[in-house]
Amino acid sequence: MYGVILAGGGGTRLHPLSRPERPKPFLPLLGPESLLQATAARLRPLTRDITVVTDRRYEGQVRDQLPDVAVLTEPLGRNTAAAIALAVLAIHRSPDDVMVVLPADQTIEREDAFRDVLRAAADHLATGAFGIDDPLVTLGVQPDRPATEYGYLLPAAERGEEIAGLRAYPLRGFEEKPNPARAEQLQRETGIAWNAGMFLWRRQAIKAALERYTGLVQTIGPMIGSPSMLERAYESIQKAMSIDYAVMEGAARDGRVVMAAMDVGWSDLGSWTALLGALGSRGTGAVVQAGETVEVDADDLVVRRMGGRLGIIAPLERGSMTATQPIAVLRGAAPDHGRIGDLIERCSEPGG
Repeated sequence: MYGVILAGGGGTRLHPLSRPERPKPFLPLLGPESLLQATAARLRPLTRDITVVTDRRYEGQVRDQLPDVAVLTEPLGRNTAAAIALAVLAIHRSPDDVMVVLPADQTIEREDAFRDVLRAAADHLATGAFGIDDPLVTLGVQPDRPATEYGYLLPAAERGEEIAGLRAYPLRGFEEKPNPARAEQLQRETGIAWNAGMFLWRRQAIKAALERYTGLVQTIGPMIGSPSMLERAYESIQKAMSIDYAVMEGAARDGRVVMAAMDVGWSDLGSWTALLGALGSRGTGAVVQAGETVEVDADDLVVRRMGGRLGIIAPLERGSMTATQPIAVLRGAAPDHGRIGDLIERCSEPGG
């Protein structure tokens, strides 16, 4: 087994905490470690063979935070399909070796249970399941509420099996973020899972899938080894696509994808509300863009940049404010001012 961690993104839903120059994976949101460092540490008990794939803008940050991990840089961001294609082609491993692909910006509470899931999926799903040789495996999260902020994995529920402690299914398809009524309906269906963007597959399986469903192998492969030619190859990718859209949806239609759902205390920390929950803080949060006017109250907090540094404003009374830059309004979070202040301090840096 070898690990590939995808690190990048703009983190716009956590403005002004994350910015294009320092996206969410590189921030110590929940403690002294960044999310990237925590992801690598979570994987190390299973394998020391880990590579981080990142936009070359972030190479220095990756090397600073993970000096003992291999770094594979993309000339520019072209979404997860291109990043995974580059990893498949540039990281030379046996065709039978299982690649684990994880986002760098998620958090897991029950890490031992998560590693058990990865181990079982690598040993018993990615090597063949449901009569599928070398399937593509996607790991989802068991829903605990009718969420509208996540996509969903749709299983062939009637074919579900217990395999090595995992409830696994052939994947029937994907569904984009639903409306509230559809989310309620989905939560009641057997085997449904949130799409967590985690994958396992043999190297030969994903390479064959990329060749079948995309032109990325042909575009990127011959250019590896020449930074200038690789940059031209990336520039020629006219549509930046996620691996789900580029490969997994077609592979699911062709009966080549297996899914399993896990309950490991997962969060993608994809919003201020999710981050507040992970910190154990009260309240909800949302980003307010420059030029927008918002009502604030005395039990709210406002996170903004002041003189280039992050800071907190605690309104003294109800009123309105117009944002001159992206800010975050944290409703009802004032009782946890100290906890939010610790977060801001961790994520602040001179000139940041």
